[in-house]
Amino acid sequence: MTDFLIKSTLSLVVLLGVYHLLLEKEKMHHFNRFYLLFALVFSMVIPFITIEVVQEIAQPTVTPGNIQILPVTAVVVEETNYFGIALWGLYGLVTLVLGFRFLRNVVQISKKMKSNTPIAYQNAQLILVPEKTLPHTFLNTIFINEMEYNNREVEAELYTHELTHVTQKHTLDILFIEVLKTVFWFNPVFIFYKKAIQLNHEFLADEKVVHSYNNVPFYQSLLLSKANANPTFYLASNLNYLITKKRLLMMTKTTSKRKAIAKQALLLPAVTALLFSLCTKVVAQQIGTQQNAQPNKVGSLFTTYYNKTTFKVKDEKGKIAAEKKYNDLTPTEKRAIPSILSKEEKLPTNEELLTKLSKGAPETMEIDPFSLENKIVKKGENDLYNTSEILEKPDFPGGMNSFYKFVGNNYKTPEQPNLKGKIYITFIIEKDGSISEVKNLRDIGFGTGDEAIRVMNLCPKWIPGKVDGVPVRVLYSLPITIQSAKS
Repeated sequence: MTDFLIKSTLSLVVLLGVYHLLLEKEKMHHFNRFYLLFALVFSMVIPFITIEVVQEIAQPTVTPGNIQILPVTAVVVEETNYFGIALWGLYGLVTLVLGFRFLRNVVQISKKMKSNTPIAYQNAQLILVPEKTLPHTFLNTIFINEMEYNNREVEAELYTHELTHVTQKHTLDILFIEVLKTVFWFNPVFIFYKKAIQLNHEFLADEKVVHSYNNVPFYQSLLLSKANANPTFYLASNLNYLITKKRLLMMTKTTSKRKAIAKQALLLPAVTALLFSLCTKVVAQQIGTQQNAQPNKVGSLFTTYYNKTTFKVKDEKGKIAAEKKYNDLTPTEKRAIPSILSKEEKLPTNEELLTKLSKGAPETMEIDPFSLENKIVKKGENDLYNTSEILEKPDFPGGMNSFYKFVGNNYKTPEQPNLKGKIYITFIIEKDGSISEVKNLRDIGFGTGDEAIRVMNLCPKWIPGKVDGVPVRVLYSLPITIQSAKS
């Protein structure tokens, strides 16, 4: 969630800044309307886009010396994040109140439409209201004062202005931004987007009036005479919205086609830069010796290993509920596939694993995603996970072999003859991949535990584990076997 908010907000701010810098003062209002709506949609989608860039690296063979690092295991420590629960509760409460306000305003406008006299007018309908008000528009309805209408005191320019809001469906833009403001009420950037969208709507309506009647001074005087005559309506397009120098100047402004195309072309580099800066993910790929390339071959075989297998998926009652191919399985169902190794079988070498995979999987296989051992445990935002509970496990940049070599190359064994034994330390891989809370559970004296803690505090960031695409905290236990040289 944090990653989504950061990326979307950065995109919103940059694109709005580009709009005010390059587009707002130019007379290309239809393009500007499209741009503002595109900026909102693009910023909501960009956190979900990932562009993988493969970076080839060579990994030299390094001998760790006289220490042996055993495969890591994870343990679970439960903790309840009351602060996070309180924040989510506050968010839900405020969102509920704002959502209620939004729906109440829609209902009030609907009641106003039903309780007053409707009159068909071109491709819209007029609603005559008794209270003193300036014309304003919601969807295809124009609200107008009944007495002024009957006395024909409403100028033709005002009808044209409001009809432009109707025909160009400006209310849909307002409803869209209001929904975003309701959901993301804590983000003030949406307030500025609404102001920009509404002002652009007025530019469009003013442009239509000026083009239809070709009397700019009269229309400007008319708008100034109507300014501040009534309050702004929450979900409607309002005639007197921002009767400012911007609108008055825009009526007499011209923008050449060449200048408009040049400024529009400048948007492409801005959007491209945002896309690559926020969505690029560097993927390391080892090159060099055949030994380094072997794991990639193993991974490729795993991808096609189950292609010809039909999986019979059990439901919560243990009965076969569906038959699927591997690509149709959900992540939880894939996790329930039994290991190709038996519990008694020792870890194979790459060559042995390749041989086993090359034989292919069985034609049919039963999987039970609802068994206790296969369920993914849902926890609080800051709880710690066991690697068996998550699909996307933490990983060290370059792979676990690189991690073992990092520890082996940095660990300094005490100069004690015949020193041997095991050190047990734990550490947490945080949601940003950093290492925290490194603890020495047991050592063999002579500062061996403190040295292990020192090495782990030098460790670079990991790729964090994830549940449903959201980074989580994982607590690891690392056994280190010391075997010093004999004196």
